[in-house]
Amino acid sequence: MLNSWLHLVALVVYLGAVFGFWFVLLPIVRSLQSHETRAHLLARGLKFYNPLQVGALGILLFSGAFQLTELKAAYRETFVQQLGYALGVKLSLAFLVVLFSVYQSMGIGHRFVKRFEGGEPLDEQEIDRVLRRLTSANWLIVPLALMTLWFGLRLRG
Repeated sequence: MLNSWLHLVALVVYLGAVFGFWFVLLPIVRSLQSHETRAHLLARGLKFYNPLQVGALGILLFSGAFQLTELKAAYRETFVQQLGYALGVKLSLAFLVVLFSVYQSMGIGHRFVKRFEGGEPLDEQEIDRVLRRLTSANWLIVPLALMTLWFGLRLRG
């Protein structure tokens, strides 16, 4: 039971971070005029968002794996027949969610924060490119995460 609650809380935190990033941080950063202020706010936001997103996703994956073990024990020989298709699709989608989430957090966000904190000069076009890449990654993450959630709910039903 604790594992189910942990999974649910991690799911809420992960989706909350992804949607909060998309609907709060990115619009605020885009609305600022000074590119120094934009860079500073984006770096501060990413310093909070990156570990929150990746950490919640990690907890989500591990708690989901533990639940999968419980499901396998409950279904025994009919596990693949009953859950094979939905589970296969869900795990494939989950792999893509992890891939794009880690790319967004570590490949784009973390690199930007390190460059900013290292004192590297960032011009306005570069900040716009980073914002576009972060937004593009979110456009991939959100539907994949929602489809993964939908297939996960089908496993329980």
